[in-house]
Amino acid sequence: MRIAVQLEPFDTGAELSGFQAGCAGGETRGETGAVVTFSGVVRNSASGDLAAMEIEHYPGMTEGAIAKFAAEASARWLLTDCLVIHRHGRLTPGETIMMVATAAPHRADAFAAAEFLMDYLKSRAPFWKKEITASGAEWVAAKDSDEAALDRWREEG
Repeated sequence: MRIAVQLEPFDTGAELSGFQAGCAGGETRGETGAVVTFSGVVRNSASGDLAAMEIEHYPGMTEGAIAKFAAEASARWLLTDCLVIHRHGRLTPGETIMMVATAAPHRADAFAAAEFLMDYLKSRAPFWKKEITASGAEWVAAKDSDEAALDRWREEG
């Protein structure tokens, strides 16, 4: 399991290649039959005038929270590995903001664990996001739809 919260951009293709190579070697060699990845990209605001998004976090606390989510995913589903990368700092529309990769013997576990991680990252990871537009800056509020996405994991857990 690798958790990274970083300022620097990353290459999703290189990260995926390294992740899959690690699954093919190492302790779980030969056990991985499915790898699921998701990359989140900064999208423009509904008004179309997003200049940038600034993401803040508390070092140590953020990584700890994400590690907790990853450990819970590993306890719920049979995973051979998982990876979470999340950026902070100033990002512009089109930049990759995060990546989740899960590996499992079978696809159902890899898909479910990836979705679980994405839902918890969106709603519970201690990041604070500010959208900067031509008319000013505004903190992004929590969305009811993101909270609702967590309900199924509570029901299944």
